[in-house]
Amino acid sequence: MVDQKQKVQTALECWYLTGATASGKTSVSIQLAKKLDAEIISLDSMAIYREMDIGTAKPPISQRQNIPHHLIDICNPSETFSVSQYRDMAIDTIVDAKKRGKQVLVVGGTALYLKALLRGMFDGPPADWDFRNQIQEDIEKFGSELIHKRLEAIDPISAHNLHPNDHRRIIRALEVFKMTGQPISHLQKEFDQGTPAEECKVFTLRHPRPVLHQRIEERVDQMFEAGLVDEVHQLLENWDNLSHTALQAVGYKEAIGHVQKQIGLDDAIEQVKIRTRRFARHQETWFRGLSECQIIDLDAGFEPEFIAERLLEIGSGRTMNRE
Repeated sequence: MVDQKQKVQTALECWYLTGATASGKTSVSIQLAKKLDAEIISLDSMAIYREMDIGTAKPPISQRQNIPHHLIDICNPSETFSVSQYRDMAIDTIVDAKKRGKQVLVVGGTALYLKALLRGMFDGPPADWDFRNQIQEDIEKFGSELIHKRLEAIDPISAHNLHPNDHRRIIRALEVFKMTGQPISHLQKEFDQGTPAEECKVFTLRHPRPVLHQRIEERVDQMFEAGLVDEVHQLLENWDNLSHTALQAVGYKEAIGHVQKQIGLDDAIEQVKIRTRRFARHQETWFRGLSECQIIDLDAGFEPEFIAERLLEIGSGRTMNRE
């Protein structure tokens, strides 16, 4: 078993391109991957799902055929998928690509995945399903607030960070305390220390807020024009239930509401735009909090190839410095 330090070291050898949704990562990544002769690993917690293509803005099949892409379409929409699963699969993919003499470019906007790769993560004890089922029964009997207060009594930091309705993470925090006698927030602290940006190749694309909002508006309009509603119809026909994690994908919850006649199409589109803008702000906050990220400011008319050249120049200098 590769230990945490080895995993982090393996991850830090890669190139990273991240940024808020609709920031232009895909177009720049294709140009950068060509220049690096790299394979791309998706850093997107929703692109892992099959049949969820339009709403997750997956790179076109034509691009994926020319440049190998990994960790896209790896599980069904009815399945849950954890950060630790992603981290382990990504590390295995990096090791395999390196053995074949390939560079690796990790591309996407899921900040929690990024942090898990760059800093490691607390894996914790295995699941205790009897305990989990009991807590779930307590939630159904007594409500979320009471369980949240139970967590607050033993781990106030986690309770502060978790919404009472985030049952999965609250149950895990209670489970870890039961099995280790320590708050999960304390056990996770060792992974808070990051690497300085100048010592790695993690680039975050950033637009001025008005420009990003305009790009988001256009992205959402294109999603619905491309057939997001039809895609959701098909998903609901093919799968009895979408998993909790799959439903976190921006746009799908609203489109499902429209398909089920709970909301009109125009209102659904507007809600997706609002939620996407909020999500983008949340992403940018995460990236500012990661010391590894170097912000690359873009203007409205940026050229992907020019940006790729700039990143190549910066990152190659850092590779030489590391050696």
